[in-house]
Amino acid sequence: MTARTEVTGARRVVVKVGSSSLTTATGGIDPARVRELVDVLAARRSAGTELVLVSSGAIAAGLAPLGMPKRPRALAAQQAAASVGQGLLVHRYTEELARHGVIAGQVLLTVDDVTRRSHYRNAYQTFAKLLDLGVLPIVNENDTVATTEIRFGDNDRLAALVAHLVHADLLVLLSDVDGLYDADPAHPESTLLADVTSVDQLADVRIGRTGAAGLGTGGMRTKVDAARIATGAGIPVVLTSADSASAALAGEPVGTLFHPTGRRRPTRLLWLAHATEPQGTLLLDAGAVRAVVERRASLLAAGITGVQGSFHAGEPVDLAGPDGTPVARGLVNFDATEIPSLLGRSSRDLKRELGAEYEREVVHRDDLVLL
Repeated sequence: MTARTEVTGARRVVVKVGSSSLTTATGGIDPARVRELVDVLAARRSAGTELVLVSSGAIAAGLAPLGMPKRPRALAAQQAAASVGQGLLVHRYTEELARHGVIAGQVLLTVDDVTRRSHYRNAYQTFAKLLDLGVLPIVNENDTVATTEIRFGDNDRLAALVAHLVHADLLVLLSDVDGLYDADPAHPESTLLADVTSVDQLADVRIGRTGAAGLGTGGMRTKVDAARIATGAGIPVVLTSADSASAALAGEPVGTLFHPTGRRRPTRLLWLAHATEPQGTLLLDAGAVRAVVERRASLLAAGITGVQGSFHAGEPVDLAGPDGTPVARGLVNFDATEIPSLLGRSSRDLKRELGAEYEREVVHRDDLVLL
């Protein structure tokens, strides 16, 4: 049996575990499951590997203490459960890691923490210092203050983005299924895909939802999407069950190994492409589309034909061609209310009539990513 060198050679690893792998069927933390996971992580860490854990389970952990029979639909109730459960979850991890002489550090992230230049740099520096101090960071989305509906599946995507942020060599996704199948795993003729080397292999795969009903909302699709993000940025991914965590981290050929399909790209652009929701749309003429897509140029006011949505300077917007199809996403330099007066006008005219501050690009190429 040949070990996976992508796994055994990884010096910094991000491990993501889903809520269904940590909690009981009725909600609440399963101490035995947490203990088993921590033992596996501690063993890999003692071999010299730096680890970051992205852990779901905060809302699920808060259900039982609050007397909630199932995951609530209302956002306020979800946030209340997350507020109670997050503390319980990290406390359990802290106690279990202490048995191995390891200190746990909680890191709660929101999208805003890593889409703005100063914020994502600070996030990286925080992770770097924690790892330098020998701390095992435990990451979750900051569910308690999230302003959009909380979805556990987002933690798969979050894990892929964190893997890129911390310059990880490997991402391991632990779930309640043992890998990616070409059809429903319950079907007797379905086959486990041991290796995925290109996106083309996924074209005929019937990806459905799996997971513990009522606890998490993630499914196989969110995991495949996370694998696409990570591998597209040069990071290999192993997808397997939490029960196979030890074998997976030892490099044994369990689950599915997604091989890298691209190269590492600037962290902020990865977050811009995969972790932001556009607040509006700028409509471009054909010439502006060619400039942005083919020449990788900045977007100037002269190439904009219309504006949709309500947004402020610094927020993400989609750049769409004449047919309305988004071709890029970027951080806009003007408020939505300012742009109508700029449409189709040259930077020289804008400077002369409105002042030097209006000569700048509407979206700078350094703040723009092609979709």
